[in-house]
Amino acid sequence: MSLYPRYFQEPGVSYFLFGPRGTGKTTLIRKLHPEALWLDLLKPDLERSMLARPEILLEMIKGDPQKKTVVIDEVQKAPELLNIVHMVIEKKEGYQFVLTGSSSRKLKRAGANLLGGRAYKRTLHPFMASELGGDFNLEKSLSWGMLPLLIHSDDPRSVLEGYISLYLKEEIQAEGLIRNLKQFIRFLDVISFSHGSILNTTNIARESAIKRTTVGNYIDILEELLLGYLVPVFQKRAARHLTSHPKFYLFDSGVFQILRPKGPLDRPEEIDGVALEGLVAQHLTAWCDYSRNQSSLYFWRTRSDLEVDFVIYGESCFYAIEVKNAKKVSPHDLKGLKAFLADYPESKAFFLYRGNERLKIEEILCLPVSEFLEGLVPCKPLEEI
Repeated sequence: MSLYPRYFQEPGVSYFLFGPRGTGKTTLIRKLHPEALWLDLLKPDLERSMLARPEILLEMIKGDPQKKTVVIDEVQKAPELLNIVHMVIEKKEGYQFVLTGSSSRKLKRAGANLLGGRAYKRTLHPFMASELGGDFNLEKSLSWGMLPLLIHSDDPRSVLEGYISLYLKEEIQAEGLIRNLKQFIRFLDVISFSHGSILNTTNIARESAIKRTTVGNYIDILEELLLGYLVPVFQKRAARHLTSHPKFYLFDSGVFQILRPKGPLDRPEEIDGVALEGLVAQHLTAWCDYSRNQSSLYFWRTRSDLEVDFVIYGESCFYAIEVKNAKKVSPHDLKGLKAFLADYPESKAFFLYRGNERLKIEEILCLPVSEFLEGLVPCKPLEEI
């Protein structure tokens, strides 16, 4: 299997590396630190030992003092180890700890020692198109997503279905995050229809026959496990009345495709359009995170239904991005971007579509979505794509 270079950059000190299962955290850290002292807490015997006597970690470090990098994989399974980590860091003896996990939720719930700012927090995302280079395929990415475990699979559907089952069993049910698994699965079916849409917890509660407070808790679980995220409304210097509710996205287009129930009444182009918007969303989220330029992802929508799918705003960037699953650019498709530019002439506007030509229509750069994604590189300004 090919090992693709990742855009993730280590901070040079101890850090937490969070990310959903299957994003390649373990593979990446083994490549970065092949000689590290490694604790894999997915091994039941090691997990039991560390839970029973966390000070074993200190004995292991003293027993192999030449290994100055210590990796604890799935650290949330034995949060008491963080007290030992904290103590070793405080001694300033040159140790770097890499603490991986699929979520900080269990650490927070257990009141774990999060090292008081002595360790950075980083996230590993699914692949970006430019990480895959010539192996990126837009159609496959829309159908099966960008998780590393899918890239070379001969049966991506089965792998994705197994992936969802793994999360439900190991990350959610086994950790005691929910009491009613059937109810949570019903919630997942319903919220998949909210992918790329403004979040309405009242409607989700009604359609899934679950209390609204429970729906809110389930959404929090998805966020904490990095399986979904909310995109807020861009409201800075607002000149119009804006909607107040955030948009919701599942973290990967393939996960969305598997979770989204489908039937004879569904139009494939509508589902593909939502999947395309979500694919762009996950790329922009990764771009903001990896660029470390203090930028954040928003969307913009007025109460008169003028909308821009994405707004990136940060210290050195201000972009408005509209995504359409269409092969041609129509004047109607640019209406939201033009309104946004009228309110924010400082911004740069992009229209992404399924056509093949680069076009400049007034101040809006229209790009084939594949070209945009393949050219999206952290720290590289979007106008250089």
